[in-house]
Parts: sequence; structure tokens; C-alpha cells
Amino acid sequence: MLNIPNFLTLLRLVAVPIFLIFLLDGRHLLAFSVFIAAGVTDALDGAIARLTHTKTTLGAYLDPAADKLLLLTALIALAFSAQVPRWLVIVVLSRDVIVVLGYLILFVMTGKAMEVRPTLSGKLATFFQLLAVSLVLFSLTRGTTVLPPLQTSVFYLAGLFTAAAGIQYVYRGLLWLQRQDTDGAAGSSA
Repeated sequence: MLNIPNFLTLLRLVAVPIFLIFLLDGRHLLAFSVFIAAGVTDALDGAIARLTHTKTTLGAYLDPAADKLLLLTALIALAFSAQVPRWLVIVVLSRDVIVVLGYLILFVMTGKAMEVRPTLSGKLATFFQLLAVSLVLFSLTRGTTVLPPLQTSVFYLAGLFTAAAGIQYVYRGLLWLQRQDTDGAAGSSA
């Protein structure tokens, strides 16, 4: 169902190639503006869905996918232009691939879908990733790195919380799998 929150999420998906075109063409102020506007639509779609009780299954999947696509696109493009450390992109991509593959493997093994809830470390990872991209984009609009020690610290915090969240998600997945095995064994012996 296409409601206002889902429409805003779709706008965020459309913003990804526009952002990338501006960034790669060196129109940094426009790229930064699109990135900020996408962030605003993210905040708005969630708030509107909660206030109007219009949460949908489509939105539950589409919203985080749109966020992840924009963030990964920004990180990868900025890494290729040496604005973001490549190690950070590798940590972010590795964590996301491991989480998605782990989820799929658990589903194939058990036939049940594990509910994936954000963790505090996951939320902090996303916050620092967004802050890192925002600082770099802002610096590009100024033509110089703004507060290099702060930017470097944010890169390390983004990497640290991303790795921590990945470990936490893997741990949760293993615990969930163990509970499935225990519940299955208890059900078969009854």
C-alpha cells in the first residue's frame, strides 16, 4: 500500500542515483543537500507512520533498505575518491553481508524467520556512519577538511560500533538457532 511514509521512502530510493550523480560530478553542495534531504525524509516517514498508525509491511522492509542503500552508496563513492578510509567501507560491507547471509542461512536451516531488531550498537554504528558521511560531504562543500581529528575519530567510532554490532547480531543469531534446536528437541520428545 502506497501511503505518505512509503512515498517518502520511495523518494529516498530515487535520491540515491541523484546523490551519486551530483557527488561524482563534483557538485558537492547539491550532493550534500540531497543527502540531508534524504535524512529528513527518513525522520518524517517514521514519524508520520507512527502518528497516523500507517505502518505497513512494505514500509518495514523498504525503509531500512532505502537507508542502507543511500549510506552504502555514499560510503563506497567517498572511499573511491579517498575521502573515507577504505577499511571503514570494508567493515561496513562485511558486517552487512554477514548479517544478511546469516539471516538467510538461519531461515534455510529452520524454515523460520528470525526477527531482526536493531541493537544499541547497531544504532550507534548507523549514527556514526551517517555522521562520517555528513562531515566528509560538508568538508567537500568547504573545499577543505573540517576538523580533521574529529573526522578521524568519527571514522574509528563508526568502524568500532559497526564491528561490535556485527558480532552482536551473529551472537543473537546463534542463540536463536540454539533455542530452535532446544524447542525442536523438546517438542519431539513430548
